[in-house]
Parts: sequence; C-alpha cells; structure tokens
Amino acid sequence: MNVIDLRSDTVTKPTPEMRRAMMEAEVGDDVYGEDPTVNHLEQRAAEIAGKEAALFVPTGTMGNTIAVKLLTEHGQEVICDSRAHLLDYELSMVAWFSGCVIRAIQTEDGILSWDRIAPLIKPVNPYSAPTGLVEIENTHNMWGGTIYPQKTVREICDGAHDRGLKVHMDGARIFNAAAALGLPVREIAAPADTLMFCLSKGLGAPSGSILAGPANLIAKGRLYRKRLGGGMRQIGVLAAACLVALDQSPRKLFDDHCNAKFLAEGLARIPGIQVDPARVQTNIVVFDVTGTGVPSAAISSRLKERGVLMNAINDRQVRGVTHYDVDRAAITRALEMVAGAVAS
Repeated sequence: MNVIDLRSDTVTKPTPEMRRAMMEAEVGDDVYGEDPTVNHLEQRAAEIAGKEAALFVPTGTMGNTIAVKLLTEHGQEVICDSRAHLLDYELSMVAWFSGCVIRAIQTEDGILSWDRIAPLIKPVNPYSAPTGLVEIENTHNMWGGTIYPQKTVREICDGAHDRGLKVHMDGARIFNAAAALGLPVREIAAPADTLMFCLSKGLGAPSGSILAGPANLIAKGRLYRKRLGGGMRQIGVLAAACLVALDQSPRKLFDDHCNAKFLAEGLARIPGIQVDPARVQTNIVVFDVTGTGVPSAAISSRLKERGVLMNAINDRQVRGVTHYDVDRAAITRALEMVAGAVAS
C-alpha cells in the first residue's frame, strides 16, 4: 500500500534533478567560506529575498533563532502571534539563546495588525521588559497557511520602524504566499528587516533554510550559526539541491494550493467535520473534527491504519498539508479514508 503523507510539506522527497545536482556539486569547506556552491546559493537567495546578504542554515528554527538574537538585546520583549512557530515549536530559543520574553497576541487568523501591536509596545522603564522586536509569520502555519495582506505588512513594519523597533519575517513558506499573491518574494519581504525562508518544505530540498538581511547583520549571524553548531563544512551537496529547488519548485506551488482547496471542499462534505474551503489560501488545511465525536488523535491513528498520514494538532483539529509528492488522485483517496475513519 502506498502511503499518502499529508503530515507536512517537510516530507517531500528530492527530485531526480536535485539528486543529480547533489552528486555533481562542487564543494569546499564552508566554515572557511570556500564552498562555491554554498556561496552561489547565498548570493542567489539574497537576490530573491531582496536583501543585501543571506546565510545558509540547517533549519528554519536556527534561522529564526539567529534573527531574534541579531535584532534584540537581552531582557527585551518580542511581539508575535499567540500560535506562532517562534513561540510553540522552537523550544523557547527566544529565551534560551536571546534572553528575551514573548508578548503573544491572540488573533482570529494568525494575522497581526499594527492597531493590535501598538498598544503593547513598552518603552524602557523601571518595571517591564522593553519591546525590542516584532515577528510576523507569513504564511501562518497553525492558522492554516494564512497570508499577510501586503498593506498590513507595510503598516506593521512602518509603525515598528517609527518606534525604533525591528521586524523579522518568519517566511518559512513565503514562496507559497508569493504564489498565492502573484508577487515576488522580494516585494513581500521588502518592509521587514530580516527574512527566514525554508528550502526543505514545499520547495522540496532535502535540508536547509535561508536567513537574509543587511550584510553586517548576516556577517554577525554567521558567527551565531557556528555557536549553534551550524558550521557544516562541505555542504555544497545540499546547497546544490537547494539551487534546483529555488529554480524549479515555486512553479509547482499553485498545484499544491489547488489540491489543498480540493481537500478542504471534500472534508467539508463529511458529516461532523468543520472547515471553510474559502479560507484555504495556500497548502495547509486545518479542520475541526469535534462534530464527529471522535478525538483528533484517534482519527489520526485510524487514518494511519488506512495508509494516510495526517497529524492531530490539538484535541479538536487535524492538519493536512499538500505538496508535490501528493497528486489529485491521492487527495481523492485520502478523502475516502477520512470518511471511513470518522464513521467507524
């Protein structure tokens, strides 16, 4: 039985073109700055991000961790959404590595606004941690791949900069936002001081993420990468696959979005499942299973028995993520398995 894996777009397998590029990659010692393929990737990534420089890191978590460290001082606050990846899925690195605390804002869809942020900004005072950074997640993972309107991004960044604050964009899936909005990544990220994006999610590279920003900060970030154990030596073999991913994979994302919409429409027809297909903007579908009377973890377990992998993300919701290794036929079969799982 072929397993249909909708747990995440991190499960994508490298394409034949990526594997061939890895085999043929020219390499050197990246800690010495001598890996030509990594250097090429960082230059290309900086161009795409519209920033002065870029740094290749093993993971998105490391990229976000370095960004927060670069843009804050110990004892400050970082403002973000209450379900942000930075808060819930990065082992409290904001506190552990940067010595900061998070001021979380509850939203209805993961999209912050300047009106919500401004009242929570704290100046230096004798009692509270002063605000040092605003972080926005675009697209937003746990809210189902929602996208920041570009007007909202500009308002947040302009407001923060007027108050002397920096803005970091966790753009793990920013290429999905670009595909949905019809805008280049550099335009979406332009108002933010730094951008992190993943190469190993929807773009399909086997590993790696990028942190992009001002050249002086990225140079300092290279030292933080080493402190975190991210000096990876002859990593041109990975960078080669990432270059192929940057060149070839963005054009596939629209199909992923269409498949996610198809998935949501099918789920909405299953009794007891609640999901609004109109709210599905990219490749993530979060659906509520409360009405089925079956706990989300049990549904996930039943689906696994049927050859479909989807993760329960809390006691009410299950998440499905489309990617280029799951086609429309597989989505159709997955829907049949969901219907069976909630009925049994």
